[in-house]
This record gives sequence, C-alpha cells and structure tokens, in this order.
Amino acid sequence: MLDNYSGFRALLVHAHPDDETINNGATMALYAARGAQVTLVTCTRGEEGEILTPELSHLSSAESDALGDHRVEELAQAMAELGVADHRFLGEGVKCYRDSGMMGTDANNRPDTFWGADFDEATQLLVSVIDEVKPHVLITYDEFGGYGHPDHIQAHRVAMAAADRADWNIPKIYWYVIPKSVIEAGIEKMKALGSDFFGAESADDLPFAKDDSFVHACIDGGDFVNKKMDAMRAHGTQIAVDGPFFSLSNNLGLEIWGNEYYTLVQGEKAGELDVQGYETDLFAGISLTS
Repeated sequence: MLDNYSGFRALLVHAHPDDETINNGATMALYAARGAQVTLVTCTRGEEGEILTPELSHLSSAESDALGDHRVEELAQAMAELGVADHRFLGEGVKCYRDSGMMGTDANNRPDTFWGADFDEATQLLVSVIDEVKPHVLITYDEFGGYGHPDHIQAHRVAMAAADRADWNIPKIYWYVIPKSVIEAGIEKMKALGSDFFGAESADDLPFAKDDSFVHACIDGGDFVNKKMDAMRAHGTQIAVDGPFFSLSNNLGLEIWGNEYYTLVQGEKAGELDVQGYETDLFAGISLTS
C-alpha cells in the first residue's frame, strides 16, 4: 500500500446508518487517514431499525418515529471517528427515502420507502454524485444485499445502474463480502469461548457467508480496528459492542472486524497480492489521470 493516497477517491453506497461501519469501517478509516477522499452515500436514515437501548425505545417508528433523526446524529459521530468528512444522504435536499423494513412488514408497503422508490429517479440522484466526486473506486453490496434486506438490494441495484449511466467511468467496483472460511473460524473460536456466532452451527447457516472463491481483495485494517470499534459504538441504538465477539484481546475481534473482504466486479486485479492471491490495495493499478 501507499503511504499517501492524496488525489485518490472512493465512493461507498450503503442502505442505512451503521452499514458502512460494520462492513467497511476499517477500509474507510485507513484510506481517509492516508489522504484519500472517502465519500459515503447513505440511502435511508434507518427509521425502521431495531433499538437496542431501552431508554431510547420511544424513538421507534411505532411511537415517536424519531429514530431516523437520531441515527443521522449517530452517523455523523461515527464518521468523525473514522475521519470521513464527506458523508451525505441520497437525494439530500431534494428527496428523502425511508427505511423499507424487511420484506412482508407493514413498513415495506409505505409509499416513501427506498425499496419502492422510482428507480430511475434514485439512480439519477446517485449519477449526480458520481459525476461530481469522480471516484476511482466504488464499494457497495452484492446483488443479494449481503443478507437480503430490500434496502441493501436496492442500494446495490441503484449503485450499479448509476455507475453504468454516469459520464464518469469508475475504474474499479467492489462488492463487500464475508468469506465462509473466516466465518467458520469465527464459529469455532466462539464455541471455544463458550459462546456462539449469530447462533450459527456452520457458515452455511448464515445468508451473508460467501464462498472464498468470491474474494478478490482483503484490506488489512488492523491498525484502524479501534477506530472502527469507536464508530460502531457511535451507532449505539443499533450495535452493542460487548462480549467476546467484539473483544480485540482474544484475536477473534481483530480478525473479524479488522480484515475486510471484497469481490472485484469491474476492473482488474493489480498490485501486491497476499499469500492467498488477494489484492491488498483497492486503488492498485489506478492512475491519478483516471
């Protein structure tokens, strides 16, 4: 990796506040710290999220419906922890897309959801961001949205369509993935600690587990995992950072949260590869004249 990424630009497209930190927090912090311009576009404000802090339960959509505003503040704090200054909501100032909730819920049937958005309109709003930012790298979900949430799927669709329609050609596009081998190792380590890994007996029990053949890049964010944890704590209504799963002292947390994996779907693998043949730098092979 380079010591200085000044002039390089990355764009991440996510569905809800906290998705960016869970999936790409170490990557964002690493590149931001080394001078890259990191831009985050979040498609909704996460109004339908489950609230883990009982004292804030009144913010739920079933009561005051103020969770979205609160999560905007959480996102701002998380981005400050990661050192990311350019974070915006899709259509900000023009359109406000609402968290769609899961398939089959009442929330999913609302007319203002991101899942039910006019696709061309949402795509054009992101096209405008792409042509403004001119990213060298785009990061978003796979076609299943990681685990099937409708907003994740829609974010994937909008991101890929916008990349195709924009005047600016994005040299490299990545989808975030979690390889089965990492999950299997995590399950075994959690069992040894007397705990579980999302209640799974094997990686096949988890919808977001991908075969290792889908992994083309691994960012070693170990030096920035503490920043990622601080950003996760900022999303306090959504993430409880406690227990052995999040502990960095047992190496499991460092391995699970410090390494972030990607499938390259546009562009060519380049630069130094690790022992598994994975890229170690998402900007590898990109010229600043691109």
